[in-house]
Amino acid sequence: MVNEELANSYLRRAKIRFEVLQEFLKRDDFADTIGEAQEIVELVQKAILIKIGVQPPKWHDVGSIIDQHIDKFPPEVRDKLRTLNKEAKWLRSQREIAFYGDMDLIPEEIYTREDALKAVGIAEGYLSVVRSLSRLK
Repeated sequence: MVNEELANSYLRRAKIRFEVLQEFLKRDDFADTIGEAQEIVELVQKAILIKIGVQPPKWHDVGSIIDQHIDKFPPEVRDKLRTLNKEAKWLRSQREIAFYGDMDLIPEEIYTREDALKAVGIAEGYLSVVRSLSRLK
């Protein structure tokens, strides 16, 4: 069953979080920029799956599930989704490090503006795909 309301809720929340990213960047808070970008990607990925009738699993990076159903998307966005799904793997790998760090890793000390901008670009890419999908309907 497709829960359009849930998918739309995910997308609304992702868009709000994207606005927050700009504040993190302004404050040179690169670790939180990366963490929040990952949450945006997760929400958008799951919304996309719901909209094509696939119940998303309860893990963070569902790009591989999107890849399994890539033929359900318009040809115009398939390559972009495949690329973003690969990039999202890096973002997912940074999730816990960006949030918690570790005994010898302080999140504020290990991330750079370039890392943060890469994360923002991935999140922005997914939001762009959503805009494209809504225009193609």
